[in-house]
Amino acid sequence: MRVALILVSLGALAGCGRHAPPPPLVRPVQSVVVHYGAAGEPVTLSGQIQAQIEANLAFRIGGRLIERRVSIGDRVMPGQMVARIESQDPENSLRSAQADLSAGQATLVQARNNEARYRALISTGVISRAQYDDAQQQLAAAQSRVTRAEAAARTARDNVGYTELRADVAGVVTGKGAEPGEVVQAGQMVVQVAQKGGRDAVFNVPALLMREAPRNPDVTVALSDDPHISVLGHVREVSPQADPTTGTYVVKVGLDNPPETMRLGATVVGTTTLNAEAVVRLPGSALIQIDGKPSVWVVDPAAHTVAARPVTVLRYDADAAVIGGGLRDGDRVVTAGSHALLPGQRVKLLADGG
Repeated sequence: MRVALILVSLGALAGCGRHAPPPPLVRPVQSVVVHYGAAGEPVTLSGQIQAQIEANLAFRIGGRLIERRVSIGDRVMPGQMVARIESQDPENSLRSAQADLSAGQATLVQARNNEARYRALISTGVISRAQYDDAQQQLAAAQSRVTRAEAAARTARDNVGYTELRADVAGVVTGKGAEPGEVVQAGQMVVQVAQKGGRDAVFNVPALLMREAPRNPDVTVALSDDPHISVLGHVREVSPQADPTTGTYVVKVGLDNPPETMRLGATVVGTTTLNAEAVVRLPGSALIQIDGKPSVWVVDPAAHTVAARPVTVLRYDADAAVIGGGLRDGDRVVTAGSHALLPGQRVKLLADGG
């Protein structure tokens, strides 16, 4: 009897062991707390440093260039003479104009004396009214000739002064358009001066990037041979018309306090971001597929269980997946161990990645 009870008891215990549920499995996972941040597609173009304002210095009259006192790289100051043309012809014109003025002034004196004398005689009846009117007309004509001669003399005097080309701005010579001995025309560039002050980084931008670029993007400009030397810039001027040969648009980026090492003509690299928007970057190991759609495991902070949540993947970079929607700031997402999880499964958080 005792043996039978023992057997029954053992059988009952064996039956209970077969039907008791196993303890829930807790999976160790790595996770990160996500935060949205601005990101976009980086674009890099090469360009060149130029002065914001360049002045072409030219003579107001034509002539043979006999002297150019500056060359490329020289610094100039306001009022400094930079070039000179022959002055013989303008000086001859000045002497001729001065002679005409002297003759006109002598005629004016004579006409003025005649008018005064005729005015005194007409009251006595010695001369007729017509003779006095003629004297007045001669005086008026002499005054007009003197006025014209004075203007001609001033013009001739100015032309003599125009034989010397002087800088009206401070800056550095960046170009030359004529050599001594050449005959230059009025308005022809003889010296090009980059004014002291602001500098631009100038880029040739393809039309596609022009359409996708934000309205006022920040541009990071760095020297191509030393990327550690960089400065922030902002778009200052955009060409309204594409270059007929290359199809690109000239974009000038004004530099904010550029360092002295960014000299005129230096090659630089400009970097900006297209389509900047709020995104979350996650490692590719965080993504799973639920019903054919990309999803991630989100950890319940109180229960330490996971739930799948669909997300919108904007693109895949070399080291991360860029998520545009589906998550909230502060969500904790599983980044490693996600493929071994099930909905509602308890997890143990390992080293916190965020």
